[in-house]
Amino acid sequence: MFGLENDVFFLLFFALFAACVFEFINGFHDTANAVATVIYTNSLKPTQAVVYSGILNFIGVITGGVGVGMSIVNLLPVELLIDQDVYHSLAMVMAMLFSAIIWNFGTWYFGLPSSSSHTLIGAIMGVGLGYALLPENQTGAAAINWDKVKDIFTGLLMAPLFGFAMAIFLMFILRRTVSKNVRDQIFSEPKKNQAPPNWIRGTLITTCGLVSFFHGKNDGQKGIGLMMLILIGVLPSYFAITSAKKLKDIQPDLVKIEAIVNKIDTVGLGVSEMKHINDIKSNITFLNPVVNQTSADTSSKLHLRGAILKVASNAKKLLSDESVSMSTEDRESLTKLATKEEKGIRRATDFAPFWVIMLISLSLGLGTMIGWKRIVVTVGEKIGKSHLTYAQGASAELVAAVTIGLASGFKLPVSTTHTLSSGIAGSMVASKGIKNLQAGTIKNIAIAWVLTLPVSMMLSAGLFLLFRFFVS
Repeated sequence: MFGLENDVFFLLFFALFAACVFEFINGFHDTANAVATVIYTNSLKPTQAVVYSGILNFIGVITGGVGVGMSIVNLLPVELLIDQDVYHSLAMVMAMLFSAIIWNFGTWYFGLPSSSSHTLIGAIMGVGLGYALLPENQTGAAAINWDKVKDIFTGLLMAPLFGFAMAIFLMFILRRTVSKNVRDQIFSEPKKNQAPPNWIRGTLITTCGLVSFFHGKNDGQKGIGLMMLILIGVLPSYFAITSAKKLKDIQPDLVKIEAIVNKIDTVGLGVSEMKHINDIKSNITFLNPVVNQTSADTSSKLHLRGAILKVASNAKKLLSDESVSMSTEDRESLTKLATKEEKGIRRATDFAPFWVIMLISLSLGLGTMIGWKRIVVTVGEKIGKSHLTYAQGASAELVAAVTIGLASGFKLPVSTTHTLSSGIAGSMVASKGIKNLQAGTIKNIAIAWVLTLPVSMMLSAGLFLLFRFFVS
């Protein structure tokens, strides 16, 4: 298969399997965020809830596209990390996978709602750090795409804060707007082994479904991004860019980009601005023979991928530079053609085969149906001192669904775990004040949140250097 040696094929198969395991464990963690409320309000039995959530997670991944996944892939300038030695590429992907799985499984075992997003991003950044520390490498911090790190962490940081604040706001609105009759129902604690009124039950089941669906659209794409990193690393000639036929489709986009760049008045521009312009032109010149199909050579797909990403990166830097003068129309066109993920020239690099999407969907869906109980107990019983009410459960899940949905629309990975946990915490505070939170649980969740990134980074960097030592 793909002309690989037997040992490389086995390691590739193992890496893809490990990516599925990571997504399976991701389901362990994030199932709780969707099903805790419907279980603790007796809206659904546990088995019904996890199957329902698993199916909607599956659908979310299938219909979610690959934008969030590509933001994960582009955390690292992958073309810098991959050389002609396939074992070096395998060292990279194995370090990422092992560190992400170890931390994810460990936090699940101890019942801590930890972020799979933080874990995976930390693992990828750890590989970049390890690569920067290699004696033969002189790129240093350039081994991490810091612009992309900044974009991603904006979403990861803002989502829980938004979830906490919006849950408080929504609880306030409910208290002020609904009638006393309805208020007495939705703000009461569920009766043991008794289902809520049908309209409340329907609301909670709907919000559970929305969280599950949008979790699949966001978190599932991270698994797709991880699997594409593996495939690009080990088999760049097959997966670094899309097919030659589809590659031809970006030819008109490159012509327009070159025309816009040629119109820029270069008088008075500095060295860095001119470098961005010249880099765009030289990379388009490199790409033209292939996209125009005057050359059929797509064997060096990794270099073609690098050229497309460099055009996009330099265009983004020009757009953010106030000293570069462009008309509003040209600015909008360049943004659409060069920098939008899954659109314009990025169509050639931002893709995933359907079998990858299906594999991740099944892994996440199955993980959702297994191993849910540890985290559910933490979310349902240990965040607040009082039992979860119907209003609290619905508010927290609605806020989480909206937050994750918006983040997916902006191609930003967010932590489902922290978004919904913070929503539940916000609903508890809205009911009886800050003293209604269980300090021990909040402390443990906060510690896991703070430690996830540095631990997964250090673990991944250490494993990468260890694996590179053995294969060098």
